[in-house]
Amino acid sequence: MEKKEKSLADFGYKQELERTLTLKDLIIYGLIFMVPIAPFGIYGSVVDSSKGMIALTYIIGMIAMFFTALSYGQMAQAFPIAGSVYAYAQRGINKTIGFLAGWMIILDYIFVPSLLYVISANSIKSLIPGVPTWIWLVLFICVNTLINVRGIEITAKTNIIFLVGELTVLAIFLIFGFWGLAHGVGNGFTIKPLYNSSQFNLNFVFTAVSVAVLSFLGFDAISTLAEETKGGNKTVGKAILWALVIVGILFVVQTYVAALIIPDYTSFKDLDVAFYDIALKVGGPFLQYLTTIATILAWGFANALAAQAAISRILFGMSRDSTLPKVLSKVHPKYKTPYISTYLVGVISLIVGLAFMNNVGVLSSIVNCGALTAFLVIHVSVINHYVIKNHSHHYWSHLIVPIIGFIIIAFVMYNLDILAKEIGITWLVIGIIYYTILRKTQRKTELDM
Repeated sequence: MEKKEKSLADFGYKQELERTLTLKDLIIYGLIFMVPIAPFGIYGSVVDSSKGMIALTYIIGMIAMFFTALSYGQMAQAFPIAGSVYAYAQRGINKTIGFLAGWMIILDYIFVPSLLYVISANSIKSLIPGVPTWIWLVLFICVNTLINVRGIEITAKTNIIFLVGELTVLAIFLIFGFWGLAHGVGNGFTIKPLYNSSQFNLNFVFTAVSVAVLSFLGFDAISTLAEETKGGNKTVGKAILWALVIVGILFVVQTYVAALIIPDYTSFKDLDVAFYDIALKVGGPFLQYLTTIATILAWGFANALAAQAAISRILFGMSRDSTLPKVLSKVHPKYKTPYISTYLVGVISLIVGLAFMNNVGVLSSIVNCGALTAFLVIHVSVINHYVIKNHSHHYWSHLIVPIIGFIIIAFVMYNLDILAKEIGITWLVIGIIYYTILRKTQRKTELDM
């Protein structure tokens, strides 16, 4: 283990991005990325797959992802560098694995904004059918791109506004929910959303882990802001853990209340709007529209804003090491942001969004495969850096936790659909080919096999 806290200069980089973010800012960023009201939009599919035990599903998911969050914290403390898994694997294992890990996380992050924009644009269409969907797509992308270019401090302030809005809507739903339950709605307070002996079995646990883990994707994005954070190397790790626990508790509370309001999860005619049916039952059209609009804004603006900021930092980090075109590491002279990378993500989001406007399922598969592959590499990086290279005796943090985390993520990956695996393997092969060409043509990168 390193006794002395390392700085950016220790890794051969100069401070280019502006350090303005505090622990609070990072937690807010993580919460926004994971979307505190995310269950609003996916409640139907999760409650169906969990056989009504949706609150238990999110508890299992939070515990499962906690091990990966701990590994991210350990690597963030050792390497306070922008680039997330790319930087961690590059230095924790070697440059080859680092590049391929970064390549795979690009598969996740580069398509996440597109996925969020498409979902939001299609949702607005149900409220305002007269406006073409592509117009909403362009609007979301333009607004978020401009905010991210203006500076991470502007992004952080915008995140606070959105987070307050999301938590306010969630509070309103819970007030209506508890009031309704106290006045005869549903079957009263029971533990069935947490445990139902007639439905609980080992297969349920496996299914729940697969579904719930994917609901927590995004907490790792906090690590991409390492070079814009003040307060020491432990700040990023603390923020990751706090964000994961807070959002997990919010997920459990809202889904528990929702499941009590309409106990029969088989009664929903359309799983895509199941939560809004629940809101209608306890709060009438007002609550139904409020939760629908909140979901659209949370995914289309808040979450996508955070996602775009994350991928632009990963592109910045890889470009700075000459493993991607150098132009992507350009920093805006006034706003101190990787503006070329940010603009590129906006353009890609538009192209991908238009291409997958009517095929959200495929887009989701692409995102999931990239993220989970990166998570596997993070756990290996912790073991290799701390135990093998530095002979750490902190076996719980540096060996047992990453092994448990690796097993959990490997299981989830094994249960991904075939399409996701095929896309992931194809993307990896493309990365290997690109890397091989890069290694033969660029001595400066000092890529090692």
